Amino acid sequence: MAASVTQAFWTVGPGKGEIRSEPLPSPEPDDVLVRTLFTAISRGTESLVFRGEVPADEFERMRAPFQVGEFGFPLKYGYSSVGIVEGGNTALLGRRIFCLYPHQHRYVVPAAAVVPLPDAVPSGRAVLAANMETAINAVWDGNPGPGDRIAVVGAGVVGSLVAWLCAAYPGTTVELIDTDPTRAALARTLGCHHRDPHAAESGFDLVFHASGQPAGLRTALRLAGQEASVVELSWYGTHPVELALGEAFHARRLALKSSQVGHVPPTRAPRWSHRRRLALALALLADPRLDHLISAESRFDQLPQTLAMLATRPAGALCHRIRFPDD
Repeated sequence: MAASVTQAFWTVGPGKGEIRSEPLPSPEPDDVLVRTLFTAISRGTESLVFRGEVPADEFERMRAPFQVGEFGFPLKYGYSSVGIVEGGNTALLGRRIFCLYPHQHRYVVPAAAVVPLPDAVPSGRAVLAANMETAINAVWDGNPGPGDRIAVVGAGVVGSLVAWLCAAYPGTTVELIDTDPTRAALARTLGCHHRDPHAAESGFDLVFHASGQPAGLRTALRLAGQEASVVELSWYGTHPVELALGEAFHARRLALKSSQVGHVPPTRAPRWSHRRRLALALALLADPRLDHLISAESRFDQLPQTLAMLATRPAGALCHRIRFPDD
């Protein structure tokens, strides 16, 4: 297949992006040529990258699987691409796939880097797979049990997915804690209860924090019961976080534990590869209730303006999906 041209989104400076044309290589037999159908914007990590707020000592760990360029700029960053295989590996031709790839119209990757979508999962919903992976990892780290009273602080996409997963445990009561009262309908849809942070009562068996705000982490610590764990999913980039650990933190013997999707937890790592975890994430997206986590959609050619808007306005939107042209 002759080389051609594709279009890709690049971040070229703090808060500034552009769509560039670039050569598209021909796939080898063990590669796939993918035409993108949808991508999704990570409101947390991708916004920090777009604003240039990745700490220098995290440059290597923060690299996306198919990132091009270095932190700061210019670079091509992203990790939630759903497409259809148009060339290369014959066994995958015509299959819908998910790949941890940046925002690009067509791309060539090794066939082993893509995971076919289950038939029951629509392409537009499959963009949540990277968020679902993060949520799965967090639940593994938190290790909830039947009957637990669980709080999830922050009703964004990842927090909502964590709440949905925890609500499936028999006998659990899950409260989705968020200052936005409109999240109440979402919580009910996902089988949870919504609470304003000021109305939530402490004493939870397990708390997850996913608001991305230091105030949310302080709320999470307040809600944790005696000897309970708080699982921290938020990442703050270069922003320091101040916590009042001189209050009841020690008396209640709380545990604050980080959760990061880059590593499968040690208790699962001997049996679970990243690919197996991603396949699970895709299979779990068969639930149509999860469509409620996609709150907006825009075209690929609008991406520079869309990401600039999402990276600067206060949190509130859920998953913002990017639709690519059919040609």
